[in-house]
Amino acid sequence: MGTITTSDGTEIFYKDWGQGQPVVFSHGWPLSSDDWDNQMLFFLARGYRVVAHDRRGHGRSTQTGDGHDMDHYADDLAAVVEHLDLREAVHVGHSTGGGEVVHYIARHGESRVAKAALISAVPPLMVRTEANPDGLPESVFDDLRAQLAANRSEFYRALPSGPFYNFDQPGARSSEAIIGNWWRQGMMGGAKAHYDGIAAFSQTDFTADLERIGVPVLVMHSEDDQIVPYVASGPKSAALLRNGTLKTYRGFPHGMPTTHADTINADLLAFLQA
Repeated sequence: MGTITTSDGTEIFYKDWGQGQPVVFSHGWPLSSDDWDNQMLFFLARGYRVVAHDRRGHGRSTQTGDGHDMDHYADDLAAVVEHLDLREAVHVGHSTGGGEVVHYIARHGESRVAKAALISAVPPLMVRTEANPDGLPESVFDDLRAQLAANRSEFYRALPSGPFYNFDQPGARSSEAIIGNWWRQGMMGGAKAHYDGIAAFSQTDFTADLERIGVPVLVMHSEDDQIVPYVASGPKSAALLRNGTLKTYRGFPHGMPTTHADTINADLLAFLQA
């Protein structure tokens, strides 16, 4: 574990374990690298070098007041990759982290990248527009910001208790430990970063980024994702990629790397070894 300082003075916390081909994990909003604990231990045990960082304003990184946009997210990831001199890396991004991975590869090139995987990821575009009628209305994201500003602690209990892990669905078995860990990670970060991050993950159009990427990309998405709707994301991203493969799940939630880690890990490993 360590930190680097970016060109604008932001301190980025990262974990770097093991040796071998690097697998680099980018977490979702408003969490931290801790959300990848299961995956990092899984791939570490199989001979990979595993790396994950806390996005600026999240986890143990600086709670900076600005720079909460995809350009900065991608540049911060690039700074970690270059600092650690990672090569032939496989980048895995969940939710907002999927957008970060896509933008990083398109913005910084593929010279250090072997493959990528997008899990429940926000590309190509979350918000509804004339050109993106399957997206979510802007009012959905306005409501998220309003709830965060009104009482972040309560909001960060309600989201994992309900739609993030599909614990609000009939027959679902809720987990207080999973909910509490989500809340813990969220409350470690900064309110300003999380507030601004909602615009970053919902309004950024990744269409051109996806079209620019040539490395193999596995797109993993559940038809029952209540946070990033399947119809507006997974299939569209896979279609825009030059070398994309879509893996569709049924009955899995947005947070499936946590609730269905065994399946997700096995599918990721098969993709890495292919």
